[in-house]
Amino acid sequence: MPISEDLLSILCCPRTKVPVQMLSADRLAALNARIDQGGVTCQGGEPVEKPLQEGLITEDGETVYRIDDSIPVMLVDQAIPGHFASLP
Repeated sequence: MPISEDLLSILCCPRTKVPVQMLSADRLAALNARIDQGGVTCQGGEPVEKPLQEGLITEDGETVYRIDDSIPVMLVDQAIPGHFASLP
């Protein structure tokens, strides 16, 4: 179940307050490919081992937040730097 537009319109990065938008399918695929290869770490320094089902990215492209079972995980230490979701 996708995240509702009403919820999406009020969400922002808890650290920078930059609004977020849905991570596009191609950027999600690029991020998940990098996760599968290893080397992706979250802001807290822990490795990201589980591919994302869905994600949110800040409008400036700096930070990705995972969505688990239609619930946005808006925790700064679990956020993923946006460059991992860049397209090749």
